[in-house]
Amino acid sequence: MENNQQKQLVLLKAKSAKEASKKLAIMNTEQKNNILLAMAFAIEKNIKEILFHNEIDVQAAKEAGINNTLIDRLTLNEKRINEMAKSIKDIVLLQDPIGSLVEEISTSANNIDVKKIRVPLGVVAMIYEARPNVTVDATALCLKAGNSIILKGGSEAINSNSILIKIISEAAVSIGMPEGAIQFIDTTDRSAVQELIHLDNLIDLLIPRGSNDLIQFIKAHSLIPVLSHGTGLCHTYIDESADIDMAIRIALNAKCQRPFVCNSIETLLVHKNIAEKILPELCKLYTEAGVEIRGCSITKNIIPSVKDAQKEDWSTEYLDLKISIKIVNSLEEAIEHINEYGSKHSEAIITSDREKANKFIAEIDAAAVFVNASTRLHDGGVLGLGCEIGISTQKLHARGAMGLKELTTTKYVVQGSGAIRN
Repeated sequence: MENNQQKQLVLLKAKSAKEASKKLAIMNTEQKNNILLAMAFAIEKNIKEILFHNEIDVQAAKEAGINNTLIDRLTLNEKRINEMAKSIKDIVLLQDPIGSLVEEISTSANNIDVKKIRVPLGVVAMIYEARPNVTVDATALCLKAGNSIILKGGSEAINSNSILIKIISEAAVSIGMPEGAIQFIDTTDRSAVQELIHLDNLIDLLIPRGSNDLIQFIKAHSLIPVLSHGTGLCHTYIDESADIDMAIRIALNAKCQRPFVCNSIETLLVHKNIAEKILPELCKLYTEAGVEIRGCSITKNIIPSVKDAQKEDWSTEYLDLKISIKIVNSLEEAIEHINEYGSKHSEAIITSDREKANKFIAEIDAAAVFVNASTRLHDGGVLGLGCEIGISTQKLHARGAMGLKELTTTKYVVQGSGAIRN
């Protein structure tokens, strides 16, 4: 497709989404929930068709030599598809944020009533790679929050995303969703992204999910406000007061439960006074799970079989069955290391000392801090948000797992009886 045609197509889709957003904004909760339920049931009804199209993408990715991390994110199975449908049903059960009171201000001196309420953002655009579940999660969250959505997935998932959009869009329109509320940029041409990120008069928020290169490119060139996260370089610190069995269980889960995702840990910090008690068993379990271990010199003295950790290991997001281990002298050293190398995503401490836990919480600069819990819990569904549209490591306007409230903005409603300003 020629660039001019591509430009016009993207523009038309954005205009259609903008018009639909005006109708979505005034739909009531029951109407939106009925749309979501229709989408969920349609997904459950069409599992075989979804799997058929996903297999085309997976095979193509393997033939193209795409790495295991992306293939894992791309691959669907019956369980993952059912989880998509369940996440939509979970969103149905969540309180609708639209119209809810954020703040009420007393201004009797001016004889007016001032309220701040939640309202939809309008049009949200998602640019993402590899994960077909993002297509469904993002759409459901945006619709419940009264927003239209424009989706631009990666070329590696074009067949999976196309069939998912077809299934949920047809189901949603049949139950009353405004035409145009779900838009899909169904080309693999990168010029579509160039056009999309300049439509600040039609799109209210842009959310990129994918490689750091993709995110940095969009942040550098977009005219639309961008909400994103960078890398997921997460840590777990095992304090000298930690329960050893608990620490082993959490550290194993945080690395191995699903190593290819942004909330798995890349570096384990261990207090020197507990290192010899915990590392032999933990490293044995890591090795059995296929994890490649890289350690500092003290770690190597305890476990000679580990590889030497290099300086770049402390700043590397592996997204793989690899972990770096560093022995630290104190909580303060652990905090200093995390704040220097971490990506402000998810950080954990394992300790039985409440005072140390509170210090860790106060001094760690991250979107989520976990005490005696795995960083893998940093997920919208786990945290009660239904599902998430992403995890933001920014500080404006949302941080951490982003659910319904993060897809809204606010409006002041001022009511008077002939009030004027003197």
